[in-house]
Amino acid sequence: MRSSRRFFLQSLSRSALVLPFEELIRGAGLPVTFVNVAREAGLKVKIVFGGEKRNRYLLETTGCGVAFYDYDNDGWLDLFFVNGSRFNTSFPKGSEPTNRLFRNNRDGTFTDVTVKAGLARGGWGQGCCIGDYDNDGFDDLFVSYWGDNALYHNNGDGTFSDVSAKAGITAGGGKLKRWNTGCAFLDYDRDGKLDLFVANYIDFDPKTVPTPEGGTCLYKGLRVACGPPGLQGGRNILFHNDGDGVFTDVSEKAGIWNTPGTYGLGVLVSDFDNDGWPDIYVANDSTSSALYKNNHDGTFSEIAIESGVAYSPDGKPQAGMGVSAADYDGDGNLDLVKTNFAGDTSSLYRNLGNNVFDDQTFQAGLGRNTRFLGWGAGFLDFDNDGWPDILLCNGHVYPEVGETDLESGYRQRKVLYRNLGNGKFADVSLEGGPGILETVPARGCAFGDFDNDGDIDVVVSTINDLPQLLRCDAAVKNNWLKVKCVGVKSNRSGIGTRVYCTPARGRRLVEEVRSGGSYLSQNDLRVHFGLGAAPAADLEIHWTSGQIDRLREVKANQVVRVVEGGAGP
Repeated sequence: MRSSRRFFLQSLSRSALVLPFEELIRGAGLPVTFVNVAREAGLKVKIVFGGEKRNRYLLETTGCGVAFYDYDNDGWLDLFFVNGSRFNTSFPKGSEPTNRLFRNNRDGTFTDVTVKAGLARGGWGQGCCIGDYDNDGFDDLFVSYWGDNALYHNNGDGTFSDVSAKAGITAGGGKLKRWNTGCAFLDYDRDGKLDLFVANYIDFDPKTVPTPEGGTCLYKGLRVACGPPGLQGGRNILFHNDGDGVFTDVSEKAGIWNTPGTYGLGVLVSDFDNDGWPDIYVANDSTSSALYKNNHDGTFSEIAIESGVAYSPDGKPQAGMGVSAADYDGDGNLDLVKTNFAGDTSSLYRNLGNNVFDDQTFQAGLGRNTRFLGWGAGFLDFDNDGWPDILLCNGHVYPEVGETDLESGYRQRKVLYRNLGNGKFADVSLEGGPGILETVPARGCAFGDFDNDGDIDVVVSTINDLPQLLRCDAAVKNNWLKVKCVGVKSNRSGIGTRVYCTPARGRRLVEEVRSGGSYLSQNDLRVHFGLGAAPAADLEIHWTSGQIDRLREVKANQVVRVVEGGAGP
């Protein structure tokens, strides 16, 4: 039986007594609290990205991503932070900003193992994603850059080898550097080998782009970095995995370049039309977003406009940043949430099936917030009641706004929405705890259970600040299941696998194993389900190979490791 609190809220919404959602929630109290435990956990390394008070170039504003990443296969989520740089700055020797890998000590703390692992690279890092591209049992790491990308092979002994040049994925663009952003591994042709999709923003050359000194780029009277409108947009890239450690750029042949959209940022791969083949959604900045439908023959068709996920409800382009998917209304279709620029709302697209989406931003309750500038985004069932909630990370793009009254200033709090189970969400941010209310210039964020206590925690990348690790502390003890998928005929990471979960006397839940997502970030590859009061659930696993495995009456509150076909190690 559903929790009495949620039943109470839904019954009020159907009755003549109509109260604002916020009043109902405050009266009942939120059953979870998010607390920032980054310092206690040992995450004390500052993320460096552009100027702290003023920026000359658009590149300095976007920040970078972060990953929940079990690189050593011990069942505990480690953390990988992408790092950036600054123009015209010499860092003291030994203190140069580099990417960082933190190993989970299994006691709430982490140890910096970056140098030992071989991951201490500098430069203008952007996004990250993980996947076992060579099917050796250890998930590998891809990092996108302004310039040459990096592919790190996981050696299985705590170290990594940079195989970027050999693999053919650098995509630097020569003298005019490519600005690679969001990324995701996917098996788009279902051959059992993970391919790679990389979004691109603009082809950026600091010698030729306009700067604030010219006075042509203004934001509410402030001189700011210019772009992206008017700058040459970049082209997204699809790399095919040839199976010998080498990737081939098939972007043009696959139809990825047949799209009006550019300025790509957040990337999300999911089977939106339930046909068993992965599609690709890209949140684009200042133009229409892109939805690449998989045609099952190695090609894609771009259908965002006709599907209803390209623009705002009034047909205007938006400044899309981060994106996430879940079946928020329980109809079996995966819906979309997307963050946008300040002065706009975030977007909530309800999937009606057959590649048709309906913008439900205002009807669902997300249209009330326009003062935040959104980046990282995620559906998460923070109270384990079986209904996906939403968390959005925010921070202004221009440090010049400081702490003025322009929108919410440069440092911004997060927005937390609770799913009411009737197609609507309540803004419960003020009840979400100090981790939600603390203001930071947030960018990428990732979702996963770092302490293995059964609820979903959040790691947040910032600009020129310390990261956040938001531990979810739940007062309500609903049940849960996590599913770790191990492919045999399918790719070893199980990426693209669809998992159906039916709790005892409950409705059917659905989720997928995904690489990439949010804003330039990587979530836990273990699929999480909230079960409410159900003590067990049936699982049905649809692998990309076509294999279907079924497990009956799986007991709640555990991580279930499922090997495709019941075979393999």
